[in-house]
Amino acid sequence: MKKNRILWLLLALLLSTKIVVAEENSEDISAILNGMTLEQKIGQMFLVSIYGETLNFGGRELIETWQPGGVTLFGSNAINPTQITELTNSYQQTITEAGGVPLFIATDQEGGIITRLRDGFAEWPSPALLTASGDAELAFRIGERMGQELRAVGVNMNLAPVADLDSNVNNPIIGRRSPGSHLDLLRVTLPAYIEGLQSAGVAATTKHFPGHGDTDEDSHLTLPVIHADLDTLYERELQPFISAISAGTSAIMMAHIWFSELDEEVIPASLSPRIVTDLLRDELGYEGIIMTDAMEMNAITSRYRPEESALMAIEAGVDMLAFGTGMGAGAQSRMMQALVDAVRAGDIAESRIDESVRRILTAKAYHGILDWSPLDSSSADVRINVDESTQLIDSLFRAGVTLAFDHGELLPVTPDQTLLLLYPSIRPRINWTCHEYRQGGQWSSVPVFSAPSDDDINAAIQRAEHVDVVIVFTDDARDDRAYQRLVNALPQARTVAVALRSPYDLLTYPDVAAYLITYSPQNPAIDVACAIIFGEMTAQGTISVNLPILSAILSD
Repeated sequence: MKKNRILWLLLALLLSTKIVVAEENSEDISAILNGMTLEQKIGQMFLVSIYGETLNFGGRELIETWQPGGVTLFGSNAINPTQITELTNSYQQTITEAGGVPLFIATDQEGGIITRLRDGFAEWPSPALLTASGDAELAFRIGERMGQELRAVGVNMNLAPVADLDSNVNNPIIGRRSPGSHLDLLRVTLPAYIEGLQSAGVAATTKHFPGHGDTDEDSHLTLPVIHADLDTLYERELQPFISAISAGTSAIMMAHIWFSELDEEVIPASLSPRIVTDLLRDELGYEGIIMTDAMEMNAITSRYRPEESALMAIEAGVDMLAFGTGMGAGAQSRMMQALVDAVRAGDIAESRIDESVRRILTAKAYHGILDWSPLDSSSADVRINVDESTQLIDSLFRAGVTLAFDHGELLPVTPDQTLLLLYPSIRPRINWTCHEYRQGGQWSSVPVFSAPSDDDINAAIQRAEHVDVVIVFTDDARDDRAYQRLVNALPQARTVAVALRSPYDLLTYPDVAAYLITYSPQNPAIDVACAIIFGEMTAQGTISVNLPILSAILSD
């Protein structure tokens, strides 16, 4: 294992030469840095949050006084493209009028369940679908298009992609946020996505280092523990981050997780010199921005006072401290002041602060952020161009929807076969769309309500006894035991299950004859699934998560 670790280290050092730099701007950056007060430098190291759909008095005071490095937009900040553009303009106008450096304006636009900007923007699917496509060119175009949407409203940093492997089925916080668990696929799509995003002028933030996938606890609530040793991390969890470094990701976000084999002391990775500096900065050779996850998460606040955790993060080698919606402007200001006081007291060298600020300014220069100018809010919808994104998303579903197996060669369903279609009642589009592909022949369709009753299940069983093929769509079957009973009561040798959202639905009905996965329950997913079922197209995707049960099924 140690030999493999050395090989991975050499690879990482080789790839790290592609880190985003802006050498041509080094003199300008030095001039900016030399002209900064200590308070302005400390401000650059904070990615703050400000509540509200408009810039309120407290937020304006925070920006003018501390001139932070960036502001993160959450759902409470966003209504529609026009309003978001006006808000980001006001943030930038305020800081530049105060004599500060233009801001990183960040958000979590991961795709799937974590998407902060929704109304007026494309509905981006789960990252696992992109991985399932295995298509680097498509991944680049997806990243580029997402970046263009964000830039259209003044957002210049995406707190994405998630690079945590989907390695623990009981993970309560990563799960469908993960791009998957197959490293061969991730090495193709993850770096291409980062390169596409950054080609649009949006800084990528790869998270959560050194990997949040193999946990069964949520760091928003407690401090999760991972017991894997460094060799295991190199073989598995670190690999997506090594790929992200090769793509020049502008930032990497640290996880609030204790890695017991790397730190004897109970300490989150985000505050650990061993992980931040020794592993990420020195061993992997990463030269971009290292930031924390939100500093008010319980993994941090349950163990440390806010000012204490800020000092620990900087001493560990972190460049930027990030905040969610759970800490107000006053608390964020006090943390900044604590760092100023620590430098003035000689506890932290100002040269250490300068190292981080130089990295931040370099990234801002690279992405054109130092040359900020206001955007026309009235034309934000035109710049976003949802229609162009929608066409690309359609292509992604055609490339990523996956037929995991089809033991009985049940697909495609032919016109001479009798058919029963069962689908969640909240998704009537399934019925309409499949009828477009199969307008003739003998078949029936039945909507199934959440938590179907015994009578509903018995009625479905009776209908299924008289048809050649049963198609059943499921939507998070793991959370609906009654729906599980329904699927398992069907004639398994003649049943095709379609998992609309989670690939793990198979765990609840392992004996079906065929299994189709769409990864996200959006309209294009339904269109592609119906086309595959009735032979208008073939499934192109490769399953992007590791299902041990699937290996057993395929070996039978």
